[in-house]
Amino acid sequence: MSQFIQGLLRLKRGPWEMVATLLIALGVFMLMQPFVMWGFTYSFITTLIGTVMFIIVSHFRE
Repeated sequence: MSQFIQGLLRLKRGPWEMVATLLIALGVFMLMQPFVMWGFTYSFITTLIGTVMFIIVSHFRE
């Protein structure tokens, strides 16, 4: 766990790509769930932020 946090602090690609991927997955889940309206409302922006974050993070060093 501390290696993951150190990777985040040192701007390593792997941990940040994992965070971006989790954001994309969360946005897709929010889009498909039928329970709460706010989840559906913010699903597109969550997916968009994750996608843009993934594009930026893919240029970080390994």
